[in-house]
Amino acid sequence: MECRVGCGACCIAPSISSPIPGMPNGKPAGVRCVQLTTDNRCALYGKPERPAICVRLRPHPDMCGNDADEALRLLAALELSTQPER
Repeated sequence: MECRVGCGACCIAPSISSPIPGMPNGKPAGVRCVQLTTDNRCALYGKPERPAICVRLRPHPDMCGNDADEALRLLAALELSTQPER
């Protein structure tokens, strides 16, 4: 599957614990990455400073669904289901 241009769900829904330029402590789930442009594209795509976790993430129908709204819902649910128990 190819990444859906302008979706940005993977830059919003999941938490990222590694540093991101402009977000040295990573980002919480549901918070828009500061590197996500207004047209929902990664400003770091293809650049060496892009976090390794972002480079390794590959689109898949189970997390991307049929559109950006579904992708946000699927990724938010995945984020919740993988959080450590409190």
